[in-house]
Amino acid sequence: MKIKRHLFVFLLSFYMVAATTALQSFASTETAVDNGLYGELLKKYVRIGKVDYAGFKTDEAKLDRYLNILEHVEPDKLSPDEQFAFYVNAYNAWTIKLILSGYPGVASIKDLGSLIKSPWKKKIVRIDGEIISLDHVEHEILRPRYKDPRVHFAINCAAKSCPPLRSEPFSGDILDKQLDDSTRSFINDQKSYRLEDNALYVSRIFKWFSEDFNDDIFGFFLKYATGDLKKVLDAKSDRISVKYLPYDWSLNGA
Repeated sequence: MKIKRHLFVFLLSFYMVAATTALQSFASTETAVDNGLYGELLKKYVRIGKVDYAGFKTDEAKLDRYLNILEHVEPDKLSPDEQFAFYVNAYNAWTIKLILSGYPGVASIKDLGSLIKSPWKKKIVRIDGEIISLDHVEHEILRPRYKDPRVHFAINCAAKSCPPLRSEPFSGDILDKQLDDSTRSFINDQKSYRLEDNALYVSRIFKWFSEDFNDDIFGFFLKYATGDLKKVLDAKSDRISVKYLPYDWSLNGA
């Protein structure tokens, strides 16, 4: 009887520890960030990629409350997709905050930098007890950690030539769909490319980050092209040469 009782206690303890570990693991990978305030702002002040910075300025206190929420998130406790969405939302929200720091006297995000420091190197992003730059979020976290070239169509640099800001936050549960949609929308937007005979002019993003696209710009472009554009590119695939459009850094304001 004593042996059975010890065995029962051992098994009960084992299952309780296992259950606790499983619950902790579940909690650490399924936590979602509350993007409600940010969603309200985006829905109200972003239309087809055009950003109403004057409107954001009147609601800057709400943006600040959202940034405070992000500051207290522990990214390591998020699932990989939620982490990706978190960092993209943080990049975009802090970019808006950066523009507002100089608005309305801002014609370009570059106006907020200097000869010795670009605006993307300013340490303004508060995350998990650290203050980091937008460059750090993009080049030290998003690009190397997730290795997904679609990130370039998700983050927004507040410039007219940048892939447009979505009017909704990114969310881990629909992340893949959102990334595909943002990428496809940009690539098929006639303002984002030009086709002249056998020359395909595309965004300089593809030139600056060619390694992220496996140095196969045309292949990536073709993957997300749709309709008549895809038909033309398919027909000319063996003759196409890729060239790059000028980049308009003027503000993507409404």
